[in-house]
Amino acid sequence: EVQLVESGGGLVQIGGSLRLSCAASGFTRDTYYIGWFRQAPGKAREALAFMSSTDSDAFVVASVKGRFAMSRNAADNAKGVVYLQMNDLQAADTAVYYCAGDLYKGGFLANYYGYWGRGTQVTVSS
Repeated sequence: EVQLVESGGGLVQIGGSLRLSCAASGFTRDTYYIGWFRQAPGKAREALAFMSSTDSDAFVVASVKGRFAMSRNAADNAKGVVYLQMNDLQAADTAVYYCAGDLYKGGFLANYYGYWGRGTQVTVSS
């Protein structure tokens, strides 16, 4: 059974940083795709970044590029852990952040992904 578990959310001041983690398990092969999304109250789910489990390069949506970065730690790869580093956080970044996974597709469309974590809340305040 595929499981995705996000962690690292919390309350941060404007201009601060957070690093979210997504621990993926249960995929039946070494190569799969992980994406990061967020959803603010009353807004549609928004794609942030994605990468494959075997590549070192991530694709980051233009609206957060330069502030957000997705990565995986080779040492943690056996644990299926990927990260979302978020810098210079603004009030507009307040949302529930989700990681999503799929064996065959990766991209910025939510419906590419068959598996979702429960999300972690990020609140940015002054």
